[in-house]
Amino acid sequence: MPMDPMPDLSALSLAEIARMAADQKLPPIDRWNPMHCGDSQMRIARDGTWYHQGTPIAREAMVRLFSTILRREGDGSYVLVTPVEKLDILVEDTPFIAVEMKAEGSGPAQTLTFRLNTGDLVIAGPEQPLRFTEGDDGPRPYLTVRGGMDALVARSVYYELANLAIEDGETPPGVWSKGAFFAMEQTVAARGHA
Repeated sequence: MPMDPMPDLSALSLAEIARMAADQKLPPIDRWNPMHCGDSQMRIARDGTWYHQGTPIAREAMVRLFSTILRREGDGSYVLVTPVEKLDILVEDTPFIAVEMKAEGSGPAQTLTFRLNTGDLVIAGPEQPLRFTEGDDGPRPYLTVRGGMDALVARSVYYELANLAIEDGETPPGVWSKGAFFAMEQTVAARGHA
């Protein structure tokens, strides 16, 4: 079954984005508890590239499909899970990258929508917050996606967030989405995650 093409955020209204985000159907992986079967020999690199046996997975549709069966376990590890098997997968930082952003509105009425490298749409807000940490390479913004999994916000998208924060003139600098304010400074809770 072919997958739908990735959405172009710039061409979508907020209502269309909200409908598409709500329509994203994922398998019920939280209800699947098969026996652990070993290692998938897969890895998700820091830049979001998926590898199998050391070779990048070139087919975008395969990456998108695998991303729908990815689950984070209670101990922080990641697995690919189906009704009949569970395989370990190495995730170097986060399993997703937020590669595009659309802002609509301003101040507390602003809504920020992100498109992930897998085509998923995520609207930042109280249930899916943004947080900012400091890494060796500078600020590292993260967006909560689902099931304890995050997306690293791509550097170019981070610059868009920084511009919004400067335009809003908030102190401390930050951005609004769905009525929640996300300060762009590292928080005490975020310091443990890098």
